[in-house]
Amino acid sequence: MNEQRPPLMIEDVPAATGGGKGGKTQPSRHLWFWLVVLVVLALGVYLLKSRGSSSKTGAAQSSGTGMAPRGFGVIPVVAARARQGDIGVYFTGLGAVTPIYTVTVKSRVDGQLMSVHYKEGDIVHAGDLLVEIDPRPFQVMLTQAEGQLIKDQAALDNARIDLARYQTLLAQNAIPEQQLATQKALVTQYEGAVKVDQGMIDSAKLNLVYCRITAPITGRVGLRLVDPGNIVHASDTNGLLVITQIQPISVIFTLPEDQLPVVFDKVRAGGRLRVDAYDRAMKTRIATGWLSTLDNQIDQSTGTVKLRANFDNRDNALFPNQFVNARLLVEEKHGVTLVPTVAVQRNSQMTYVYQVKPDSTVTVTPVTIGTTEGDEAEVRSGLSPGAVVVMTGVDKLQEGTKVKVQMYDEKRQRGS
Repeated sequence: MNEQRPPLMIEDVPAATGGGKGGKTQPSRHLWFWLVVLVVLALGVYLLKSRGSSSKTGAAQSSGTGMAPRGFGVIPVVAARARQGDIGVYFTGLGAVTPIYTVTVKSRVDGQLMSVHYKEGDIVHAGDLLVEIDPRPFQVMLTQAEGQLIKDQAALDNARIDLARYQTLLAQNAIPEQQLATQKALVTQYEGAVKVDQGMIDSAKLNLVYCRITAPITGRVGLRLVDPGNIVHASDTNGLLVITQIQPISVIFTLPEDQLPVVFDKVRAGGRLRVDAYDRAMKTRIATGWLSTLDNQIDQSTGTVKLRANFDNRDNALFPNQFVNARLLVEEKHGVTLVPTVAVQRNSQMTYVYQVKPDSTVTVTPVTIGTTEGDEAEVRSGLSPGAVVVMTGVDKLQEGTKVKVQMYDEKRQRGS
């Protein structure tokens, strides 16, 4: 009987020997079969690993770039239509409301403050009576000066009569010539005394006028600085009240010296430049005025130049020393292409917008942006009026993404 043997393994395959005398070694058929199987298995494992790693890499890239993977679906977006319109070029500077005229009203005579004819915060007009100072001391001085004038005038008249008599007597050689010369000097002396008396009268009358203090300009009265009953002096430094001109009023603001040539050229050419005053948050326009003048030198410590703009301020919106943001309109561009600022996208290589094509897919359109003002930006190239650009939802878009468009104007109407 034949003896049973275990299955043949690769490592147990013996080398076959020939029947010849030399005995040449040959591989077994089973050995080749198992070698082929191992190679096929190794190749299959390699292909499976390669396909798995490439799938993970693709998913990571899709996630990292923010692009929508295939089959993401239709993306809802809000879009707006590029339009043709006007946009302004503005220079912005910090400023403060500054009255054109501010007057501290003081007394020009010494005396007791008798009465006040205004209320704090009132608008007074030039010539309005404000306060009265006790006039009685100056009335007494006026009476004295008038009496002295009458006395000196009488003496002058008498001296002139004597002078005429002496001239007649000198012609008859009845008096010496020295007596006539002395009389002429006396007449001249009395004439001087009369002029002095007249000056005293005018001074007393002027002091009486100063006792009634009137408004030198039209403006708003501030808080009262002196109460009735106090003694005031012409040498007092604080004054009685302060009047500030409110209408018109000005804003003094600064601009960098690099922007000065543009403004100076516009002013020199006779242009009238508009200035808008905005609040501290730069959200609300308070008033609109016009550039009045430029300072005559640049502040070297800050590299800025001061400008003054005048405002009618008929609604009293501007208040003295109020902080404002002044926006100077130096140029207005007409008939340019405008898009919402939020539609403009930027990366390290270009500036672009997502433009919606007629088939409701988006395409990346490179653009060149010019002036940006508020919520709108000027497109110098790359886009034409009427083109639809995406405003919101751009983070989910890529070239060729299908979108469902809702126009911004329609959305705003529904919201209202």
